[in-house]
Amino acid sequence: MENALDAQLRKFKDPTLAREMVEAIRAFAPSGGARLMEVCGTHTVAIARAGIRDLMPEGTVLSSGPGCPVCVTCNHDIDTAIALARVPGVTLATFGDMTRVPGSTSSLLAEQAAGADVQVVYSPLDALALAEADSSKQVVFVGVGFETTTPLVARAIKRAADAGLRNFSVFGAHKNMPGALEAIVSDERLKVDALILPGHVSTIIGAKPYQFLAQRYGIPGVITGFEPVDVLQGIAMIMRQLHEGRAEIEIAYARGVMPQGNPTALAAIDEVFETCTATWRGLGDIPESGYRIRDEFEAYDAVKRFQPEVEPTVEPKGCKCGDVLRGIMTPKECPLFRTVCTPENPIGPCMVSSEGTCAAYYRYY
Repeated sequence: MENALDAQLRKFKDPTLAREMVEAIRAFAPSGGARLMEVCGTHTVAIARAGIRDLMPEGTVLSSGPGCPVCVTCNHDIDTAIALARVPGVTLATFGDMTRVPGSTSSLLAEQAAGADVQVVYSPLDALALAEADSSKQVVFVGVGFETTTPLVARAIKRAADAGLRNFSVFGAHKNMPGALEAIVSDERLKVDALILPGHVSTIIGAKPYQFLAQRYGIPGVITGFEPVDVLQGIAMIMRQLHEGRAEIEIAYARGVMPQGNPTALAAIDEVFETCTATWRGLGDIPESGYRIRDEFEAYDAVKRFQPEVEPTVEPKGCKCGDVLRGIMTPKECPLFRTVCTPENPIGPCMVSSEGTCAAYYRYY
């Protein structure tokens, strides 16, 4: 028997509702076309899997942006994680996708094959449990992700501090989404007309951090979910704004996002982290777009604790991940796509991550 949640979610796959949304999109679409960018890797996959690009009216382009946290992690940060894995006595704990991302000369998977203790975990609390279980191990968790994962890492650090745990630390490479969006909309080469805003991140930060897009740049945005009708509803709401000449930040994902976000999660981030300049693959250095561990918790900063020797950064030859992440090109325009670069032999992170644009194009287009 179908439970209430399954019944509710089924509505967001209803073909009748989907057709109504497509009709609304076509009715409100600007005659000269529009470029909409989704800035969430899960949206990139959802759009590809459901064939939503093919449903758009002529002249409307759906462009993928820097929404995959693994993909936007720069090579220097990957090299830093690798350097930490090489420190004697360190157990490096990380999410699975990170192990396969190529650094300048190696990867965490290659380091594991060479004897490094690299453990795949599903949560920073799993890494904390590794440290609690064996005090002889120095466990370093690689913290990568947007505001969705940052509160969990903050709680792990706080829990370690409260327990006086001395064999746990974090390499933090977290980023926040609004800073990257400003870099995107201010890039004259892209000419983005509107943004499909991320549902997962917005459950944490709410709608307020995006208001500058509408107020300063006149760019509409809609926060939406990940089922086909979710995505189509978000696009339809964007098209209505463009048709009416409005620029507002709206929420189509009301079942998951409150305007004020999640105050508890935001407080956890603010207690342990402070914002800083971060280097994004393809976008470069963006002020206030990253998080670093506050001085009060610096004992849990793995880079300060171990001071690893990080090799000089070398970018993968011929890889166009940076241009793909900026929306300047599609994966099909990269000369390595499907030839040299495949999921079995990824040259860049956009082919590694399940949320990467290149991985989505390889699978669905």
